[in-house]
Amino acid sequence: MTLFDATIFLSTFITLVVILDPPGAVPIFLALTASLSRQQRNVAARRASLVALFVIALFALFGQQILGYLHISIQALQGAGGLLLLLVALELLTGKESDALADAGVNVALVPLGTPLLAGPGAIVATMLAVQRAQGPGGYLAVAAALAAAMFLVFLALRFAGRVRAVLRESGTMLLTRIFGLLLSAIAVQMVADAVRAFVLADPVGGGS
Repeated sequence: MTLFDATIFLSTFITLVVILDPPGAVPIFLALTASLSRQQRNVAARRASLVALFVIALFALFGQQILGYLHISIQALQGAGGLLLLLVALELLTGKESDALADAGVNVALVPLGTPLLAGPGAIVATMLAVQRAQGPGGYLAVAAALAAAMFLVFLALRFAGRVRAVLRESGTMLLTRIFGLLLSAIAVQMVADAVRAFVLADPVGGGS
């Protein structure tokens, strides 16, 4: 029995890094935290990473039981996450994102940064599948280590996002906010479309006989 499954670790780590996309999260993080101080952004980065780690770990351990008990499919979870991101994207596009950040970064760290932006359906499902593939304590330890390492990379990316903001200044940050608000809305619509497509493929005749 191996104490640590390096193959599972590497495959899970690479998959999570690709899904979480730490560099891609930086502009969205800057847009959502534009009205916060540097200290508040650091707090938001730490809390968002911890929230995402907790949510993904929770679903990795109990995801099948939670979704089964509530009679919720992965597609429904994906659709709900897409709708939530769409609301955030509309705030970014209309310049109303500052109203959602009144709680000194706590709200933005929890939603939408922690979930569903980081701890979204993709990361949750990937981790749940990795747990199913794991064999014995060595495999489970490898999945846990891969998740922790991937989230640490996300934290580092968000933690030093302020240096990017210092280069862009206020006007550049505002422009970036509008651009990534548009991109985030496209991501949200794609999530909803994927969820609808999955529902259609799962029941192509609409449940009729």
